[in-house]
Amino acid sequence: MDTRSLAELGAALAQGETSSVALTEAALARIDALDGGLNSFITVDAEGALREAREADARIARGDAGPLTGIPIAHKDIFCTRGLRTSCGSRMLDGFAPPYDATVVARFREAGAVLIGKTNMDEFAMGSSNENSFYGACANPWDRSRVPGGSSGGSAAAIAGGLVAAATGTDTGGSIRQPAAFCGITGLKPTYGLVSRLGMIAYASSLDQGGPMARSAEDCALLLGAMAAHDPRDSTSVQRPPQDYVGGLQQHSMEGLRIGVPREYFGEGLNNDVAAVIDAALKEFEAMGATLKEISLPRTALSIPAYYVIAPAEASTNLSRYDGVRYGHRCQDPVDLEDLYTRSREEGFGDEVQRRILVGTYALSSGYYDAYYKKAQQVRRLIAGDFATAFESVDIIAGPTTPGVAFKLGAKTSDPTAMYLEDIYTLSVNLAGLPAMSLPAGFSDHLPVGLQLIGQHFDEARLLAAAHQFQLRSDWHRQLPGQEPHP
Repeated sequence: MDTRSLAELGAALAQGETSSVALTEAALARIDALDGGLNSFITVDAEGALREAREADARIARGDAGPLTGIPIAHKDIFCTRGLRTSCGSRMLDGFAPPYDATVVARFREAGAVLIGKTNMDEFAMGSSNENSFYGACANPWDRSRVPGGSSGGSAAAIAGGLVAAATGTDTGGSIRQPAAFCGITGLKPTYGLVSRLGMIAYASSLDQGGPMARSAEDCALLLGAMAAHDPRDSTSVQRPPQDYVGGLQQHSMEGLRIGVPREYFGEGLNNDVAAVIDAALKEFEAMGATLKEISLPRTALSIPAYYVIAPAEASTNLSRYDGVRYGHRCQDPVDLEDLYTRSREEGFGDEVQRRILVGTYALSSGYYDAYYKKAQQVRRLIAGDFATAFESVDIIAGPTTPGVAFKLGAKTSDPTAMYLEDIYTLSVNLAGLPAMSLPAGFSDHLPVGLQLIGQHFDEARLLAAAHQFQLRSDWHRQLPGQEPHP
């Protein structure tokens, strides 16, 4: 298992201690040896990766390399990759090879990173366990009888399992942070609009946001620097000056940092051991000079019903294009047009996707729009207002990422409501469009526990710095599956 950070891999390449081809061959060998038990990859592009690695080595030899040049990384299978299958975890897109790269993928190519493959995910990013993939469930490297979290579970498992050092993910309601917490890695959901959504297959357009996943905050800072930039082809992409997120890791002192602790995050439903781990992590921030302040986010409980109206409503419109005519899977021998539409969608979409399309279509239908969709959007504004009020007196907000640790495969597949409650602490962040991250903070029953840090809009640098300072004083992010966690 290669556990070196992106910075360490970059330094090894720059000093000639290894080559991109050697790193890529080693990563491919690890995937070949280990991924059979994880199922973290949908597609591995060995030929393309080695070609890009040779190009990277030539670039390094010319002295034209950046910090990511020559390092193998993986992309969640929701990002379009030119000429390479992009399935979004669905039978509907099983044979789809896009003619272009998503902006995020293009930016990593420009940086010289090697695209080694596409990671497993819940179908169309709908899920909290990575059990809804057409390509089978993904397993958690810490305990292969448990889920890695979803929907970016493949990316999280590939990193935690030592297959790659970093990967991309997307977060619509917690899909970077929850799997990061379950797999003991670090994941950042940026402010909505900071990272281009062009070429990122849409689930819920007002909530979807791509972001970095890696072992440490330092690596996430390096990845975010490559991902974040204005994209004139994406109307939701914001225009902001480029930031040096790596350089900013040391610029935000923890001395005097005001951390808000929402009382609603520590009530009924939170596992006692997880609460104890988060409490210890908060005390560590106090020891660094931060000040803890109890705050209230009174509409936290409303985030689940609001999210599960808004997101399915947007999904029902986004996924209407997959009709067997314009896009996606087409059924065999349809008897008429209605049969073509109906059977193509029945065969192409899995149960969870069909469930959310039905919910969203109902919420948007005549006579119900005001009662459901409009009401949910009003609740969304109130939730955003709660955060704005809280940030008048604190700099960041901290709490658990999830109510418990990774659960058993199949434990919640028959109870969608129980599955949706897994995202109780993450959904409101997406509704408000804020940045947030999850970082390893300890263990419960030998399984990782994630600490969530939430920031104000475009305050990623402060979040990353806080996480980095915590990781300089702890080694939770360095612990590996198969080893006894340190006390």
